[in-house]
Amino acid sequence: MKEFDYRDNTGKEILESIKIAKRFNKWMFDVIHPYCGSKVFEIGSGIGNISEIFLNNHDGQIFLSDIDTDYCQILKKKFSAHKKCLGVESIDLVAPDFQTRYSSYFNEFDTVFALNVLEHIKEDQLAIFNARQLLKDGGTLIILVPSYMFLYNRVDKGLGHYKRYTVKSLETIFKLNNLKIVHSQYFNFGGIPGWFVNGKLFKNDSISVSKMKIYESLVPLFRIADRLVYHKIGLSTIVVGEK
Repeated sequence: MKEFDYRDNTGKEILESIKIAKRFNKWMFDVIHPYCGSKVFEIGSGIGNISEIFLNNHDGQIFLSDIDTDYCQILKKKFSAHKKCLGVESIDLVAPDFQTRYSSYFNEFDTVFALNVLEHIKEDQLAIFNARQLLKDGGTLIILVPSYMFLYNRVDKGLGHYKRYTVKSLETIFKLNNLKIVHSQYFNFGGIPGWFVNGKLFKNDSISVSKMKIYESLVPLFRIADRLVYHKIGLSTIVVGEK
């Protein structure tokens, strides 16, 4: 199964829109960074929106990956010369031959993270199992996914999302794969109304650059909103587990 076939169309448009959302991307980084060790593996790097922030702000090193070979070429061109970039490779997290094809990466990393990746993979439990194998003992797996099936809309469908999650449902997958829960929270409470209106009411199947610019301008307020609701509700779900 190839979890990112969708990226030839709607996914690429979304990534390009998110590229301008530098405040939002930095916010995601700020939330997950405290749980990152010195040697990091990013699953689903895309065109490098988060990768660039890590390379410029994280003290350690990072290995970049994506199932889409075109994206990998973009990543190599942008980051391969960076002293903190350990490499770039096309990785299929649910490949039938994962055990042999990627065994050289097993037990190598302090942290593995995948932001907005798992929802594209039907075999999500297998994906978590395989991601865990990349970790050293005591290493951390960080997963960020969309929240709440009632918010599933045309954008999700266009992106090839199989589902949306809750903290409880994602924690269950972690526990089934012998990952100790270190931290769980919801993220981006302020994004819920816009997502609902754009996808449910207006039935749009993408996020325009103009809408993303509006959202980007509101990120400082959304950061405050998350603190006010104590991270108990949000457009995204984050779980951190330890091997």
